[in-house]
Amino acid sequence: MKMKLKSISLVTALLVSQTVLAVPAVLAQSPVSGSVVHEESLQDHQVHTSTNTVAAGSVDTKETTTEPPAIPTVPGDTDTTATDSQAPDVPLTPEEPAENTDTTDPSGEDGDNAAAPSIGGGQLILHMNSTRMEHDGQVYTSTQPMTVKDGVSYVSIRSLVDRVGYEIAYDSSTKETIIKYGEDELRFLTDSKTYKVNGETMTMKGASYQDNNVFMVPLTSITQALNISYKVEDKKVIMQLSTKPVASFTVLNNKIIAGETTVIYQTKSSSPRGVQIVDEKWEGRQDIFEAAGIYTVSYAVQDANGEWSDPYIQTIVVVNPNIPPVAEFKTDKAEYKMGEPITITDLSYDEDGEIVDRQWMNNYPAFFTPGPVTIQLIVTDQDGASAKVEHTINITTETLYTYDEFSRLFTPVGSNFMINGGEALGYERLPYTYSTEPYTLFKDNGPEPVSTEGVLYRDTITGLTRFMTHHVNKTNEKGKVYIIAKNINEIPANLEIITTGMAGPDVYAEITGTKSVARYFENYQNDSKKKTISLEPGESKIIFEDMHKIAMKPEETISFLGDLYSDSPIEYTSVFVKDGQDPLEVVDTLPVLDPIQSVMRGTFTDSTRIFEHYNTIGGNKNYRLSLTDNAADPFQIGVDTPLEISSVNAGNYGVIYKLKLRVAPRTLITFNPRGGLYMGAALVNGNLVSFSHTGKDNVSGQTSVLHRTGDSEEIVEIWTTPSAGSNLPFSILFMPLPKIKQQ
Repeated sequence: MKMKLKSISLVTALLVSQTVLAVPAVLAQSPVSGSVVHEESLQDHQVHTSTNTVAAGSVDTKETTTEPPAIPTVPGDTDTTATDSQAPDVPLTPEEPAENTDTTDPSGEDGDNAAAPSIGGGQLILHMNSTRMEHDGQVYTSTQPMTVKDGVSYVSIRSLVDRVGYEIAYDSSTKETIIKYGEDELRFLTDSKTYKVNGETMTMKGASYQDNNVFMVPLTSITQALNISYKVEDKKVIMQLSTKPVASFTVLNNKIIAGETTVIYQTKSSSPRGVQIVDEKWEGRQDIFEAAGIYTVSYAVQDANGEWSDPYIQTIVVVNPNIPPVAEFKTDKAEYKMGEPITITDLSYDEDGEIVDRQWMNNYPAFFTPGPVTIQLIVTDQDGASAKVEHTINITTETLYTYDEFSRLFTPVGSNFMINGGEALGYERLPYTYSTEPYTLFKDNGPEPVSTEGVLYRDTITGLTRFMTHHVNKTNEKGKVYIIAKNINEIPANLEIITTGMAGPDVYAEITGTKSVARYFENYQNDSKKKTISLEPGESKIIFEDMHKIAMKPEETISFLGDLYSDSPIEYTSVFVKDGQDPLEVVDTLPVLDPIQSVMRGTFTDSTRIFEHYNTIGGNKNYRLSLTDNAADPFQIGVDTPLEISSVNAGNYGVIYKLKLRVAPRTLITFNPRGGLYMGAALVNGNLVSFSHTGKDNVSGQTSVLHRTGDSEEIVEIWTTPSAGSNLPFSILFMPLPKIKQQ
């Protein structure tokens, strides 16, 4: 990351003084990684320059830089974003004496130091492994040369600042040494690898330190934040310090429309020597651009000494005024019977963009009351312009289908229609028995609301294992849930992840529940989450990385469902820790949290239930298959291993239901929630179907379409599982389809 200083010469002067004390690794506008200089690496003549280029765009200004070649031998500092800092062992106080100002040149070439040169401008020459430096012909001596420590070049901050005339201060509250120039600021801490550039934290290769009350910092910690032109020849670093003022401007408009937008220019200028800016010059500037196109605008300023800045150039994109969208649709007929399907074709378009929103009124697939009906469509484009269209159709007194007949025939898969929920309980109950698959369920959603760090659940399991996790963060900080697998065997172990479904964090628990189920089935179909993990004896690893990609904010929920196979007994531990905490480091110190009585965790065997019905279902009767009711489909009984008590999986959350059924021709199969709000998903003959049943009233009177059989008998396979955050029980309904009528 680069610091954008107001003046190249400002930066230049700062670097100059640092390099006085050490072998410089100077950078152009883009920093050069690994550029600490040793004497033997500077034998060849090198020239380093930096250039600024402004890219096209009406608002954004981009910088491109010619990077200098890296100087090899010893790696230098590389700045990256960081957050940690460290207090100095020996504070640099305001009373600390300066290391030195002007002294006699030890070479004897110049017995007296002249007055300090004006800040910025001229040529500064630094001598390798020497205290000698020359500024516009004047010779100066630093008290301490650059020091190379662990491959990092260090220089003295105080000597640097005294030479170039920057302000230096000490913040006793933060224990930071501060370098200031105008609005720009660098902050350093003793014994820390981090420093701040205009408030942005950066990282250095080496930590700053105190040496006999002299504060030393890595040279490249400063050079990588600066723009410098320099060359290296004959064991000298020769730096050209500019005295030019610096100009820039920003266009504050997000979008500029030809002939309409008044362009707002915000200028910024400065002088490296603090000279007053007295004049400015624009080229290509217009307050209102009359025609669309790409325009080049340049800005320069002049200081009181008559020196002009280099022009700051920016391209401005001007667009034509927005053309509103066109709203249009058509129906396949102008007149319909009651219950007759209506086909609506949307013909709307936007000539110079796209339509981002459509609002319909009365676009129902059929009507069941006679009379005229006006259908309305409002479309809106990306610029906020809207258009409206209306067409009126007529509904006759003749009936083609009743509401119930139409709903059974034409409701799309995954969509709902209303039924008489009380009558559905009277449908003939479909008798069944089931077999199981040997999946062991690791269910850790108790406690569901987590108010402190701790172990959510722990057990040792072999073979096919399913994990069901559902938690809401009730702390005041961000947190994450991890599942840790530990090989407790004396030989290596292998885990094969089969599928996973992760959802959240989200403040709506039912949304995370349904999404995790849908993704579980979807990833099972495409094998996208298959993975093999190896564990050495005694080794622990975090598994299911999707669970902890994003931290949970307070009141947010995550839901997870996942299957794996292990070839040896594995100890699994689910933990909740604060964001930033390494769970592997703290897992053995965390307390085991107690479950909430109403939400039971535990280990449950045989957690895949297979229902097969080979007698034909359907025909001329309605049937109901009731699941998760704790009657025909009993709740699982397991054990809470940490507490060594029995546990009941109320609702059978985490159990996969696999239904394989022989269904009569022309039969509608639907999902009917019986306990209230329900959002879920199912695999129906390998196709993912998601559905949602919401609302304050009569949720049990809703049913969502899963499948319709054709004109012949079918074997229908349905996989589903209760969604976390939803209510149980639920039923699968089988209803005969009405006959198709001629329109």
